[in-house]
Amino acid sequence: MKITPIREFALSLESVTEAPHHYFSSFRVHGKIFVTIPPGDALLHIFVDEADRESALALYPGFIDKLTWGGKVVGMRVSLPAATPSVVKALVAKAYATRVRR
Repeated sequence: MKITPIREFALSLESVTEAPHHYFSSFRVHGKIFVTIPPGDALLHIFVDEADRESALALYPGFIDKLTWGGKVVGMRVSLPAATPSVVKALVAKAYATRVRR
């Protein structure tokens, strides 16, 4: 899957903006990051709560891995070339909802 449909989907969500985050691009809602795009557009970092993350890791090991920062699991890394578009969009929507609730 390519990054363009994900970008279009994320930006269609209410109050979402895209902004730089260090060397990455990020999608934010009310200033809170819920997805980042590392350089190269082949990976996507999605930030959901622990239960949703663990479920996605168990269901889609072919294209989702743990994303760690400082030894702590903070999200999930999605390999876009192998990813199922409907799953990625659902996870982006879940991450958006998680940030809106906080």
